Amino acid sequence: MTAPAHIQRRNVALLAAAQAVLGAQLPAIFVVAGLAGQTLASNPCFATLPISLIVLGSMLSAQPLSALMQRHGRRAGFWLGAAAGAAGAIVGAAGLYLASFPIYLLGSLLSGTFMSSVGFYRFAAADTASESFRPKAISYVLAGGLVSAIIGPQLVKATSDAMVVPFLGTYLGIIGLNAVGALLFFGLRIPRPPLPEPDAPTARSRRELLATPTVAVAIICAMVAYALMNMVMTSTPLAVVGCGFSRNNAADVVTGHVLAMYVPSFFTGHLIVRFGTTRIIAAGLVCLAGAGLIALSGVELANFFGALVLLGLGWNFGFIGATTMLSGAHTPEERGRVQGMNDFAVFGCVTLASLASGGLMNCAGGTAEQGWTAVNIAMIPFLTLAGAALIWLRRQPQPA
Repeated sequence: MTAPAHIQRRNVALLAAAQAVLGAQLPAIFVVAGLAGQTLASNPCFATLPISLIVLGSMLSAQPLSALMQRHGRRAGFWLGAAAGAAGAIVGAAGLYLASFPIYLLGSLLSGTFMSSVGFYRFAAADTASESFRPKAISYVLAGGLVSAIIGPQLVKATSDAMVVPFLGTYLGIIGLNAVGALLFFGLRIPRPPLPEPDAPTARSRRELLATPTVAVAIICAMVAYALMNMVMTSTPLAVVGCGFSRNNAADVVTGHVLAMYVPSFFTGHLIVRFGTTRIIAAGLVCLAGAGLIALSGVELANFFGALVLLGLGWNFGFIGATTMLSGAHTPEERGRVQGMNDFAVFGCVTLASLASGGLMNCAGGTAEQGWTAVNIAMIPFLTLAGAALIWLRRQPQPA
């Protein structure tokens, strides 16, 4: 459903702005959730459980949200996501105020629906884009995260100690972000997918889609890129503070990481057009491996910055490449099924990664350094899986 050029650009601009404003709550939450969990949880092994619940909520919401948008349009799903983000912040603030870990976890679970809705911004950008503009549209929308990388951690710095209860002010600020950001969706012009004609070919089943090499490899690479990024980033604030640095240092490292996630988006689409999705995904996997090597080489502040910057770059190449690969592998009628299935798988893997992150960081050794080492060694088998999948795809017969 290619739209006129000015509508394509308008949709991309609005979605990029939504990524910037609404998306700012995610880096803010990821900075504070582990630290807040550390103060509320009775067992330090559960410190990152709030982040895991956010990702679990995202996984559980992916397919229902995708089906909702297939039937009622993108705006309905995005408004529901913003409402869930505000509700999650309200409940999370209540958990902090009452010093209740279960209530705080409930707020995190609700925030997961918002996280899931943000994941569909990139697909919405591709809905009305021409084939040549599609990878650039996806990249430009994700580039909105460049602003969110600045707003989120700076919001934490400005509000984390603004009230008697630590981080309560941060969650009140997140409520405001959702209220303002939701207004952007009034301007979107993305039609609903057309209803299939009675004699139209039947859309492929989930099993048939997963048996398609391009779909399967795109999902695997998206899972690995996002899960490894989340696993390492989840532990980063705990590792930075545990190694003797301040919370502001942790926020700065996360800022550098999120900048590295989104700044390359201004040219990733152009690189995909020139070199192809497979090569860009492979470059992303190499960057992720480099991040692990730098992290394992020391626990100085420079090591944290270097590792997290490469981690962000690897996520950008791997995730945008996989998204572009997937967006060209299905018909409009299969959009809801494929995208919901993809994000369910991706965020399911990310949930497991964030759960593993907390256990590895806090319970795999007696010190923060040992926990940080365990987190980064755990990247190896997943990188091997994604690399093998790409090699397998390159060896498949290409359609004429």
